[in-house]
Amino acid sequence: MIRPLALALQLLTRLPVPALTAPPQPWELGQAALFFPFVGLLIGALLAGLHTALWWAADPGVVAALMLAAWVLLTGGLHLDGLADTADAWIGGQGDRERTLAIMKDPRSGPMAISAIVLVLLNKFAALQTLLAGDAQDALWLAPVWGRAMMVLLLATTPYVRPDGLGSPHADQLPRWNSILLIVLIALATIVLLERSGGLLMVVLGGGFLALRHIWMRQLGGVTGDTLGATCELMETLTLLTLALLVNEF
Repeated sequence: MIRPLALALQLLTRLPVPALTAPPQPWELGQAALFFPFVGLLIGALLAGLHTALWWAADPGVVAALMLAAWVLLTGGLHLDGLADTADAWIGGQGDRERTLAIMKDPRSGPMAISAIVLVLLNKFAALQTLLAGDAQDALWLAPVWGRAMMVLLLATTPYVRPDGLGSPHADQLPRWNSILLIVLIALATIVLLERSGGLLMVVLGGGFLALRHIWMRQLGGVTGDTLGATCELMETLTLLTLALLVNEF
């Protein structure tokens, strides 16, 4: 299991990972996808550690800005890039599947891409600022986990539309029932950890997942690496916003 974990870390983060001595086998790429939530857990642990180290900083806005910058650096902006490409394609594709896929391959970013990134980062910052005024540890752990858990759930339940895409071997070799079981266990752990707030979070994330899956299926007939990245960013944001809105409710 060490090699699949290393592959997941290499794909989803900019953390230093020793180079593999041999090319990955197809089954290892499928197993690597099962470790996506664990990568999120590691990111959450690093963010929680940074939060602890910055306990002396009185202003939650400054801490939120530093946390968000660290978050982006840890992933190298990988998922933000997917969000940008998806946003451009959503507008420029005008409902045409082939045109939408072609725009996703274009490395240039248009106004919609920039707007999507700004809006997501702005909402993350606002939610973090609210959460950091109290105890934000649970949110810092859960948001990265759920962002990547929803990527796994999409791979397990939705066709991958690019046979030569970066995520194609992960999708083809993914142990689907193990993936679904993993998501159920993460959901149960969230409810145990947050109790009623955790249950409400699961309802919100479940609705968000179904809505995004419907959009990807209607526009593309499945998912691509870019839409997986967009899903990760949007689910992280939805997790933070939900927990921020619930912070004073219970």
